[in-house]
Amino acid sequence: MNITKRKPVGVGEMLTEEFMAPLDITQSKLAEAMGVSRKTVNELCNDRRSITAESALMLSRVFGNSADFWLNLQQRIDIWEVLNSPKRRHRIEMAHPITVN
Repeated sequence: MNITKRKPVGVGEMLTEEFMAPLDITQSKLAEAMGVSRKTVNELCNDRRSITAESALMLSRVFGNSADFWLNLQQRIDIWEVLNSPKRRHRIEMAHPITVN
């Protein structure tokens, strides 16, 4: 398994630094545009909430990009966290291919 030492850019950092800040969008304004609570947006911005298919679709409508963009960001973080957790990585390494006779 390939382990990257550097943690990938998180959803919150991408959302705030690359989308909200340049467009001068507040958390409240984004929450209104998405149709969710400000708390939900705050949790996304602070990486305390993961991107779901539903939130990815909302963000893609708001910012005009793809849901896959947001889901791929989340997936990279999820994989990095598993590979950088010794206990979780050990569980993965215990898995083995099924042999067919």
